[in-house]
Amino acid sequence: MTRTWQYGPALGLVILSGLVGGCSSPRTETESAADIEALRPPWFEDKTTEKGLHFQHDAGTVPGQYFMPQMIGSGAALFDFNGDDRLDLYLLQNGGSQGARNRLYQQLPDGRFQDVSDGSGLDIAGHNMGVAIGDVNNDGRPDVLVTQYKGIKLFLNQGNGRFQDVTDKAGLCNPHWGASAAFVDFDRDGWLDLVVVNYVDYDPAVPCTTLGGIPDYCPPRAFPGSVTRLFHNLGTRGSPSGGRPSAAPGATLVRFEDVTVASGLGRLAGPGLGVLCADFDGDGWPDIFIANDGEANRLWINQHDGTFKEEAISRGVAYNAMGHAEAGMGVAIGDVDGDGLFDLYVTHLTEENNRLWKQGPRGLFRDQTAHAGLVQGRWHGTGFGTVLGDFNLDGALDLAIVNGRVSKAARLPSSSSSRSGGDEGGNLGPHWGLYAERNQLFANDGTGHFHDISAANPALCANANIARGLAYGDFDNDGKLDLLVTTVAGPARLYHNVASQNGHWLCVRALDPEHGERDAIGAEVRVRAGPRSWLRWINPATSFLCSNDPRAHFGLGAEIRIDDITVLWPDGSRETFVGGRTDRQLTLRKGKGVKY
Repeated sequence: MTRTWQYGPALGLVILSGLVGGCSSPRTETESAADIEALRPPWFEDKTTEKGLHFQHDAGTVPGQYFMPQMIGSGAALFDFNGDDRLDLYLLQNGGSQGARNRLYQQLPDGRFQDVSDGSGLDIAGHNMGVAIGDVNNDGRPDVLVTQYKGIKLFLNQGNGRFQDVTDKAGLCNPHWGASAAFVDFDRDGWLDLVVVNYVDYDPAVPCTTLGGIPDYCPPRAFPGSVTRLFHNLGTRGSPSGGRPSAAPGATLVRFEDVTVASGLGRLAGPGLGVLCADFDGDGWPDIFIANDGEANRLWINQHDGTFKEEAISRGVAYNAMGHAEAGMGVAIGDVDGDGLFDLYVTHLTEENNRLWKQGPRGLFRDQTAHAGLVQGRWHGTGFGTVLGDFNLDGALDLAIVNGRVSKAARLPSSSSSRSGGDEGGNLGPHWGLYAERNQLFANDGTGHFHDISAANPALCANANIARGLAYGDFDNDGKLDLLVTTVAGPARLYHNVASQNGHWLCVRALDPEHGERDAIGAEVRVRAGPRSWLRWINPATSFLCSNDPRAHFGLGAEIRIDDITVLWPDGSRETFVGGRTDRQLTLRKGKGVKY
């Protein structure tokens, strides 16, 4: 039986309202302010072609068949796979077993990217959704986890540009629709565990339509939700050194145990899409936040004994301020107002509002979206990938969101109808054009209040796309955060940060020598200069379906020197390191600071 669903046509109605009638309406104060804002210097430039990145996303199924997974993927990863201190790229395809293969791009010394996919082991085809990066066997090399529609794959980094599929040997099995994933040491034993967020139990035989009988992609409520899976890393096996890896590339494997039921996560299913692992209650142990699509979010609080307790409602992050569940997709973490507590941002549908939950007191969150100025954007979009980063180095975290609908707009607008002058999806054709929307960029004024600067950033925001992944990192090591955007059935684009150099910066890599010199995923890094301090996290698994630069990036405004850096390591220990000048890349190693 065909299922009929009503989709919100808000975007199409807004566009149509500007076209009805034979004369133009008076300019509003909002439009005038946006015109003034458009005169400001942009923060980002499109450097995709110049950097040698040539990637076209394969969405798979022929348009018109409305295979639901093709509308959700795919993401990307930024990581240094070969240890040359330059970020490389891994981009996923969604064309199925006979479709295009995932691509691995190595960054060359001149900043261009070279396709090194063939023979890497990462050049797989499939309905690939998300990617997580982490060193699972503690050999100092980042490994790759790919989520898929009905599967996951784990690839061990062999250290020579080659990756080995060890999924079965590692004991990993996830026969569900995997979405976002994250590595986290939930029991603080020094081995990275794995969280895989699963979406819905999709049945391709069930067709869906709008109320008008027009075929469209099914909404999540058409199918049962799935359980988020938790896999405990048991460490390496066959190592004579008691679990420490051999120097031989690929000599050690890891084993994972599925502890979904034992941990308590198996008690509640849901249409999960986004994930964030962080210490939500301040006890020094990582918790797990799941953004659900159309149902209450989940917040699993770590009980320190291998189990978790769900506390999203009592901590304020299950619903919006009106007590309603919304369509959660991407997740971002950051201290937007400088109070020393991280805040939570989650993206939603065009017909809803994205949400900013501010923390305070510790462990409790309130929906402060309106108070922060984040309902006053020039347009709405169905947000997926999102990041909080200090793009202009003024000491305050800014916000980027990439958009693209999952249900048809009322009509395919022409590019001439866009007041910003950008294309509105017509270049994507009659099928995909109805899902295209423009991205958004918001600047933080330093107090946690944001204003929309999308109009001043046409490279990132003027042209409509069906964006999904948004990854951020400092590609050229110049101290400014760059962006990578993935789209459905479109190109991946690399945006270089060209914001005015008005502030100073610090980029911190935190390594754990006790566990193979790997990135200390889960560490909290605090930088202090006089009365001010800034807090960041070693947490690459944020946004949507993406893995980001594993370094902690700080914009420091006018500060030319810092007093000290404090690291709260994933095992709960704390160290302070000496400060010094700003505007540099810095590597901190556990055990080299002053403990307290």
